Amino acid sequence: MDDQEPMHQAQARGVRYARELEGHLTWLDTFSGTALGVLAVASGIYTYLGVSSLLDDNGAMSAFAAIAYSVAVSVGIFVFWSYMLRLFPAVRTARARVGLLGAMGLGSVAIIAMSSWLNAAALAGSAAVEQHLAKTVQDYQGSLERAHEIALSAQGLERDVARVRQSFEDLSEQEATGNLSGLAGRGAVFRVLRQKSAELSGLESQIATQTPLVATAFAEGNQILSRMRALTVEPGPVEARSVEFSEQAVRLAGLITQLRQLSVASLVERAAQDLSASVVLPELDGSTAENRGAQGATITSVLEVLAQRAATLERAAQGVLAMPPPTETTYTPISSADAVILYARNFVPSWAGAIAIDLLPAVLVFILAITQTAIRSGREGAAIEDTLTLAEIRAALSAMRDMEAATPPVSPSRQTPRETTDPQEPVRVTPLKST
Repeated sequence: MDDQEPMHQAQARGVRYARELEGHLTWLDTFSGTALGVLAVASGIYTYLGVSSLLDDNGAMSAFAAIAYSVAVSVGIFVFWSYMLRLFPAVRTARARVGLLGAMGLGSVAIIAMSSWLNAAALAGSAAVEQHLAKTVQDYQGSLERAHEIALSAQGLERDVARVRQSFEDLSEQEATGNLSGLAGRGAVFRVLRQKSAELSGLESQIATQTPLVATAFAEGNQILSRMRALTVEPGPVEARSVEFSEQAVRLAGLITQLRQLSVASLVERAAQDLSASVVLPELDGSTAENRGAQGATITSVLEVLAQRAATLERAAQGVLAMPPPTETTYTPISSADAVILYARNFVPSWAGAIAIDLLPAVLVFILAITQTAIRSGREGAAIEDTLTLAEIRAALSAMRDMEAATPPVSPSRQTPRETTDPQEPVRVTPLKST
């Protein structure tokens, strides 16, 4: 008897705990549906904005389609989470809860697929498109600088050509004074040296004419890049800025191609190959056989030096040609929804807000499930009469009175006598005592 008393008190405390939680749930149910509706409508509004950014046509039909889609999303979110809020806390078996958890996960994925990414597009679509423009500017800047670097390296070959030309001019001066072949004057050796010096001088002049063209193209490219950077941060609709940005990108791509064509590395390579291969040998004009032999030996030495200098110049040109070319950059217009997906890692807060507004009711589902479990735990083991509230007892008594009032009374003729007498048995009369 003593052990049952503490158990009864614990059950009573559990019942009071369960009743307290039920009171809180009753109060929360008064506005939970309204709150869920507000979340669904808010998600539908942002979904409408996201869908509108994807539609090219701005007519009435497109607006109606966007409204219809957003309304369908709002209704779907409201109905889905209403199901979860009612059913998930009510089930008791582990199998049923696992099944509903799977359904909740599948529904959450569907909500993200049909709504959340559009909400993110509405929240950060313009910023994502601007991010795409800024990334494109960086790509174009890298291509422009790379093309300019290659062009400058090719222009640097002018110094190598000038050095080779100067060496042949020096040799021709030595030949004119007789310090090369031993024969002073401007004979056959002098003419060979001057021939190659003139070829290199023409190549040097051709390279020099490219220098201002390279500088002008690079300066114009930087001006276009400056305008493109300004378009990424200017106020106003990003769609209008994207149109001008596209035009500037086309101009810049043409300038980058022009810079690549201004490179003279391939020209220098071909000139170096022709330097030793195309030599017009003059007739030896020595007065004696000994002098002509000396001229022939000197020309042979000059041709060897010419081949060495040509190989050096060719290697320098090939070094420029071996430089990695600038990356092919093409600006591709992109919608705000695609930009949000492409640069998702740069807009994590926007994605989090877009998903949270759709999946926040999942937290309420788990809160209700935990609370219902606590209520069942508090009522476990308690007798039915201990779980009745005062209002329920009064209702039960009132129902009993109504039932008794509605039941007709039993007539005396239908009552069964408690005792029966035998007609054959004589009746015994007890005399009254006189006073």
